Parts: sequence; C-alpha cells; structure tokens
Amino acid sequence: MRYLLGIDFGGGASKATLLCEDGRITATHTTEYPTAYPQPGYAEQDPQDWVKATCANIAGVLEKSGIAPDEIAAVSLDAATHTAVILDEDFNVIRPAIYWTDTRSKAQVQYLKENFGEVIEREVLHKADTIWSLPELLWIKENEPENWAKTRKILFAKDFVRHQLTGDYVTDFIEAEGSMMFDINTMQWSKTLCDVLELDVNMLPKIVKPTDIVGKITPAAAKLTGLCAGTPVLCGTTDTVMEVFASGAVAKGQMTLKLATAGRICVVTDKPYPDTHLINYSHVIDGLFYPGTATKSCAASYRWFRDTFGEDYAELDKLAASVPIGAEGLVFHPYLNGELTPYANPNLCADFTFVRASHTKAHFARAVLEGVAMSMLDCMKALASKQIPHEDSAVIIGGGGKSPLWRQMVSDALSLKLVEMKHTDSSFGSAMLAGVAIGIFESPAQAVKKCNQIISETHPNAENTEKYAAVFKKYKAVQKALEPLYNGEY
Repeated sequence: MRYLLGIDFGGGASKATLLCEDGRITATHTTEYPTAYPQPGYAEQDPQDWVKATCANIAGVLEKSGIAPDEIAAVSLDAATHTAVILDEDFNVIRPAIYWTDTRSKAQVQYLKENFGEVIEREVLHKADTIWSLPELLWIKENEPENWAKTRKILFAKDFVRHQLTGDYVTDFIEAEGSMMFDINTMQWSKTLCDVLELDVNMLPKIVKPTDIVGKITPAAAKLTGLCAGTPVLCGTTDTVMEVFASGAVAKGQMTLKLATAGRICVVTDKPYPDTHLINYSHVIDGLFYPGTATKSCAASYRWFRDTFGEDYAELDKLAASVPIGAEGLVFHPYLNGELTPYANPNLCADFTFVRASHTKAHFARAVLEGVAMSMLDCMKALASKQIPHEDSAVIIGGGGKSPLWRQMVSDALSLKLVEMKHTDSSFGSAMLAGVAIGIFESPAQAVKKCNQIISETHPNAENTEKYAAVFKKYKAVQKALEPLYNGEY
C-alpha cells in the first residue's frame, strides 16, 4: 500500500491526514500554536511554530499508523492565504507573519483604493482590504523600514514550511491570487502592484500549478521530520480550495458552507464574479472558480466566547439549546475583527445589544451562534444578488459544522439543506491532491468518489426560517444604526 500525506495550517492549529491509496484515512494528528495580538487589531503568527507543528504532526501520524516513512508516496501542504512571510537572503524569518485577520493596514488600504483602485479591480478582481498581503507588506515598509530593508524574499505560509522541507522557492497561482500582487489576466506577478512596494518581482517566488511536484524531502528535513529523504512534495495550495475539493464540490453549481475560524459560502462556477462583496479564486480543476462570501469571525466568535467566559463547546451548546429562537431579544454581531461580506469594513466591532437583567449565560451563548448564522445569511443574500447558479444544498465544512445545534440553526436561517460529508477538512483535500498529482487517482472527481461519502443531511424547518427572518431584520437594523459610531462618527 502507498500513502499520501496532507498537512494543513489553520488559524490556531495544524492538522495532518495520512490517506491510504484505497481511500481510507489511516491516521490524523493535530498540533495547536498561538496567535499573538500585540495591539488591538493586530494578529501575528511565528512561522517557526508552523514548522514545529509539521514535525509533531508527522511524528504523530507515523506513530499512530505504524507505517514506514518510505511508504508515503507524496506530501502536500495547504494554509490560509494572504499570510506573507518576509525573509532575508538566507531565508531567515525577519519578523512574525501578519495573519489575514489583522486590521492594522487601514491607512494603506485607503491609499491603495485612492491611487490604485482601478488597477486592483482589473487585475485582482477585488477591492483593497486589510486581509490582503499587499497592504500588510506596505504597512511593514512604512512602519518598520529596518525590517523592510532586510527583506530579500517573500513566501506565503505553506510555501515557507515547504521550503524548509525541500529548499524550493515557488508558490501556486491560487495562493498568488490571494496576495493582491498577481494579475489574474496574465497569470503573472503584477509589475504595477509590485511597484507600489518598490518590490523587485524576483523577490517573489516562481508561480506553478498546485499539483506540480516542486521538490523532494532533503536529508536535513528527513532527519528533522522522520520522513524519508527523496519523498516527492507537490506545491499544494490554499486551505479553502482544499476544503471545497475535499467536500466534493468539483462541478459547476455545487456549493460549500464553512463554519470555521472564518465563515465562507462558496459556489463552483465556470467564471469569476468580480464584486466588492465576493472573493474570487480559481479552483484546482482547470476552468473552474469558486467565488465566495466571507464572515471574518465565525467559529472564532464562539471560541472567543468560550475562552472568555468559560465552559466547553458541548456545555455551551446545551445552554444555547435551552433558549428559544431569538435569544429572547438578545442580538450579537460577530465583528470581532471587522467584517467582510457584505460591508467590507474593518472598523465594525462585535456587540451584544438589547441586553436585559433576565438574560443568562445561556442567552449569550445562543446569541453568539445566532449572530454568526445571521452573518452567514448576509453572505447568502450577497450571493443571491449576483444571480450565481447553484444547487439547493450545500456541503457544510469546518469545525462549527460538527455541532448539530449550529447546523440546524444555519440550515433554518438560510432555508438551505446542509449535507455532511464524512471528511471535509483541508488536510484531507491536500492528501487527495497528492494522489491526483502522482497518478494514484485519475482525477479530482474520482478521488472524491473513492475517498468520501455523505453521512447526514440537515433540512430547514420552514417555521423556524420565518422566525429567523424576524431576527435578521433586527440584526440588520442594529448594524445600520451602529456602523457610523464604529466609523468614528460621534
């Protein structure tokens, strides 16, 4: 038997999945790492933590599976996009990586909108926002000139880790699309946008396909990780497209709904849909895209509530389930780090409103879950406004989707059937992609058919959908009233 190793780097942890060529998951292992918040609105991660997590995860799957390292036929990595790592000539990390939830680059975003707005819309198919690499790097250039002066190489999260394994210096075109320095029309780095940073294009990695084999495990990396020297490593790609692929969304009209650190609703299409409120990326399948909406703090909101006020998720779900729809008037907006769809406003803040003395911890837990569901409804309505063809169901992905209470809540709020697949995480998608790259699977569709299956369906309750419509009306009214305050208009 041959095995395929996929490793993902998420918002708070890395997960490795060891997949057998017969379609069975043989072992998984997860290692957490911290995100630093040195100032309000800042979010940073230490790239060396990703490397340490990689080593721990590889050791974990090898121990759990009992296989020999030389039975692993290929390795693929994925990570959240936008996360640039600045390096010196010898690939040493100069400073922590600014994570995509960071909002410090507001001034740089405004500068880009005013001076390069048309170029960005034409070449990137988006509008400038704090999530993108370009404004993050511009912030470093303007605020940390001593660090910028040392910068000779720029990589992205999964590419930095892969460089430690193989010594390569490449990225894939989907990752490049998330940098705001890539021209999707020419499929090359944009000289105009790189010039904003006075950045030599040669400081950026070569662009390849996600399935390209870009190197092999070096002897040094073999000693560090326990893998076999010479094991092929493909470029890999971003976490969201790997989740889309893992979930089985490989044909036009198929849709995914993600309840993870961030929330996403993505539809597979045969063309991009440029719009302020949509994020357009290429699929790993030629000719397909997966434009999507985004909620910045989805499961991150529930995690924040858990970490701040205590209890575990199971107990919080139990408390939330004891409260009726609408949390007896309590409303929550999940804007812990600003919001994307449909506001594209980093100034927005999370809030609880209509608080009464009768409200308990159970009400607040319910309000957080409902607030995220309302944000996902905002996303769904943004998709509907573009009239993008899609099926009448979506595969639910992400850790939040494991909660039956939250699944039903979102299904009811959006009046959408949610399909739960046996496997949907991005490390599983990366393992399948490795199999496609080396020919173990004939195609992405064949890989999904062989390795995955439906395990449940959640159907919307029409009566509950009406109740959530009333909650949404209130949710929108509060957002509209508070936005001027968050923008400093007081």
